[in-house]
Amino acid sequence: MDLSIIIVNWNVKELLYRCLQSIFIFTHGLDYEVIVIDNFSTDGSVQMLNDLSFAHQNLRVIFNQENAGFAKANNQGLKIAQGKYALFMNPDMEMVENTPRLLFHYLEARPGVAACVCQLQYGDGHRQPNIKHNPTFWSQWWLLYKFQHIWQPRFFKKYLAKNFEYGREQEVEQVMGAFIFTRREIMKKIGGWSEDYFIWWEDIDLCKRLRSLGEKIVYTPISRVIHYEGRSFAQQLSFAKQRRFNRGLLIYFKKYHSKFAWFILRLASIDSLVLAWIAQLFRFKPHTQSKL
Repeated sequence: MDLSIIIVNWNVKELLYRCLQSIFIFTHGLDYEVIVIDNFSTDGSVQMLNDLSFAHQNLRVIFNQENAGFAKANNQGLKIAQGKYALFMNPDMEMVENTPRLLFHYLEARPGVAACVCQLQYGDGHRQPNIKHNPTFWSQWWLLYKFQHIWQPRFFKKYLAKNFEYGREQEVEQVMGAFIFTRREIMKKIGGWSEDYFIWWEDIDLCKRLRSLGEKIVYTPISRVIHYEGRSFAQQLSFAKQRRFNRGLLIYFKKYHSKFAWFILRLASIDSLVLAWIAQLFRFKPHTQSKL
């Protein structure tokens, strides 16, 4: 089999339906399967997936009896995947062309590239930044205190890759986990997604481990996908989201940075929870990093 498309769903039935229909409409010229892991949705996703599985023989579904998180659910899909390549994509995405075939042939011609990503666009057609540099202590300290909404110094703009040329193919350090096209054998080699994380930071960790083995991650503008971004996670309030973000950040820095950096960020994370509680109290919705 050429490709396994792996999607983790949690309570975004309508978006998932549109995502799957776009895959079935636009993907051709490949022997592929779609694997959906449903993390105990309660919005009718289960019935919809059962109905679709009768109509599409290449749709396989795993129904979890709890919300297993993003990393663990992706690994469930990876474990049963049969494709030479694995495309991990969010359910709040929509294809507008035969992106899987384009990226399949892109990696077929480049055996030295382990993973690639293409252009992402918001629903209104504007480009979504999906490339960043590796997180540093100062960039994350700045984020925790929400200073980015007031001022973005040079080191913070570098972290966000503000000067990245999205019209040019190039090797990158970090990509958004919403859409990653990879070689399945390499994903198995590194043990898949790190289940230390529930959601957030698992994509950064994945890129870190790939590059530590000398593997290349490449951005290419040869195709584009619509991303409505964060619809599952938007169902949680500011405090809960900040707590998830902080947990992932501290796990990552404990694994890859100094104990001193981890300790200072741990203190800052407490203050960030207070700020998130205030934001929730006054119903203030901060921008995601891709919209900064």
